[in-house]
Amino acid sequence: MIRVLVVDDDFMVAKVHSGYVSRVDGFEVVGVAHTGADAVVAVDELRPDLVLLDIYLPDVDGLSVLRQLRGRPSADPDVIVITAARDLDTVRGAIHGGALHYLIKPFSYEALRERLESFRSVHRALADLPGDAPTAQQDVDRLFGTRARGVTPPKGLSPETSRIVEEILRDRSADGGDLSATECADATELSRVSARKYLEHFVESGRAEVHLRYGGTGRPERRYRWL
Repeated sequence: MIRVLVVDDDFMVAKVHSGYVSRVDGFEVVGVAHTGADAVVAVDELRPDLVLLDIYLPDVDGLSVLRQLRGRPSADPDVIVITAARDLDTVRGAIHGGALHYLIKPFSYEALRERLESFRSVHRALADLPGDAPTAQQDVDRLFGTRARGVTPPKGLSPETSRIVEEILRDRSADGGDLSATECADATELSRVSARKYLEHFVESGRAEVHLRYGGTGRPERRYRWL
């Protein structure tokens, strides 16, 4: 079983996320923490394999917790950031801190399940490799290929912003909806033109589809859905 620590300042949200984790095969919640200090202590005591880490905590921010966890020799769990923070500085901080994924609240069970299953694939692949033998390039490629999601955006499009747009589009699609460039721009604080470039990139790379919604007047609206 993959041992998970859930960190969230909201007791009810932590309970919901714990329930999500428990529904995924191969995962168990070994603890819940509601402050940054409690999270660090829980990691030392429980030695989880994975931490679901909120950013907005009452004592310190989650990025500070992430840095503390990375500097502790006693335990070094993997981390998935779960937060309402959408600003690029926070996203960059999570990436630089070594977070595996970044989920924007509110998200669906399916969105979290997909990230957990991706982590489980890497976890099992690492366990299958012999610890006393040199790692072959194909093994490394397989591991990083399992972790990698998506296609590198073309020149002029930021990978960090692409991840944010992807998360928003995934969450909307998981609930059965779709997204326009205008709605994406409002959610990400991008311009409508920039938001449409990212959405069209997903369509061109085969990860999203687009359909036209016809209104009363004017040009039809392009609506996007993650595949």
